[in-house]
Amino acid sequence: MKSWSKLLAAAAAAAAVAVTATSLALAGAAKTGATKVALAASPLGHILVDSKGITLYDFAKDKGGMSACYGACAALWPPLTTGAKPIAGPGVHASLLGTTKRNDGKLEVTYDGHPLYYYVSDRKPGETTGQGLNQFGAPWWVLSAAGKEIHNG
Repeated sequence: MKSWSKLLAAAAAAAAVAVTATSLALAGAAKTGATKVALAASPLGHILVDSKGITLYDFAKDKGGMSACYGACAALWPPLTTGAKPIAGPGVHASLLGTTKRNDGKLEVTYDGHPLYYYVSDRKPGETTGQGLNQFGAPWWVLSAAGKEIHNG
């Protein structure tokens, strides 16, 4: 009976270690995982979105592929970051995807040299409430699959 108890205790301990190791591996993969950029139809045309369909914007003030949006700007316009090389969804040109290093060391996803951002008021797929807003010294625009700013809307 004692040997069965020991065997069950050892099996339970091994299972707990396996679950913990799997959880840590999944958490690590999520932290270092690649970000996907996709294309979605909108009233503005086909625009760049994240994997959940949330609209992505560029900031006209950014120059040379470097972000000019930090502090209060980044609180309202959070950067799209990644832990690995970004992934192109259907309609997105993988050759236009890249990254730029932010001041905090995080990698921000770029498209045709434009760092990409969310707008905090866009909470659902298809929302483009940040389109054309002039905040923090320049306007914010959605991007086409060609990497060009769309200035209507």
